[in-house]
Amino acid sequence: MIGKKDSVFDDKGKAQGILYLLESFDFVFMAQLMTTIFGYTNNLCLALQRRDQDIINAMRLATLTKDQLQKMREDGWEIHLNKVISICNKHGIVVPDMKAHYSPHGRSKRFVQQVSYLHHFRVDVFIKVIDLLLQELDNRFDEVNMELLRCMACFNPKDGFSSFDKEKVLKLATFYHSDFSNIDLMDLECQLDIFIGDMRSDEDFQNLRDISSLLVKLVETKRDVVYSRVVLLIKLILIILVATASVERVFSGMTFVKNKLRNRMGDQPLNDCLVTFIEKDVFLQVSDDDIVNRFEEMKTRRKIN
Repeated sequence: MIGKKDSVFDDKGKAQGILYLLESFDFVFMAQLMTTIFGYTNNLCLALQRRDQDIINAMRLATLTKDQLQKMREDGWEIHLNKVISICNKHGIVVPDMKAHYSPHGRSKRFVQQVSYLHHFRVDVFIKVIDLLLQELDNRFDEVNMELLRCMACFNPKDGFSSFDKEKVLKLATFYHSDFSNIDLMDLECQLDIFIGDMRSDEDFQNLRDISSLLVKLVETKRDVVYSRVVLLIKLILIILVATASVERVFSGMTFVKNKLRNRMGDQPLNDCLVTFIEKDVFLQVSDDDIVNRFEEMKTRRKIN
């Protein structure tokens, strides 16, 4: 509708230019590629963002996602291209000759490598995008990190500590050289045998859902003193989770809090705003009267009746 109007020439030109891009083969190709990739990575993304996530299943999803993307890279080109051509034919979009030289819209041919449409879309776009994603997944979920997370899952209290593996727990402790010496590891090995027997025989520890609830119950029953080495390792595990997911949520929230209007805000006011923004579920439970009373008690103020 904007493109058909004659009153505002600039808006008309912009609308026609955007419509031309949306109805191009390039846009359909990229849109279909992103739809497929997001479809393969969506389950992994949701699993990693869950607060009560199962680490073992999350790591399995990471491996399966990388395998599926690698399979798509090797065998998925023809399937993807056929889907794109089908969409273009359905909506009357021109499909270029894949053997012809690639000519991008709005760019000079002098600054573009002389390649065919087939080479551009398959090598420079399809394979390159998948390779970038695989590289990012490999950087975040390499063998060391995945082994670390698998060892962390051994403390999962679900189903009567069915995931507990003493050897993996000891291997996890070796990652923290500054916290566990050789003598500490020997003490930890002995504590683990008594710890797991105690946990499986006590009914108070049978219905726990995650590692954080396990630590809370250990403190409540004063067992944090008895199993000091085990508790230290559990604390380190929980710190890892906070240092990854929670910190990323904080930085994401900072983009909303520290906008142009608050660009010159000091560290303390910014910290206070971030706390109320990130922990909004907690602060929504505080009544307005409590806030007013707290504000009045800070110092003598004039109150408007």
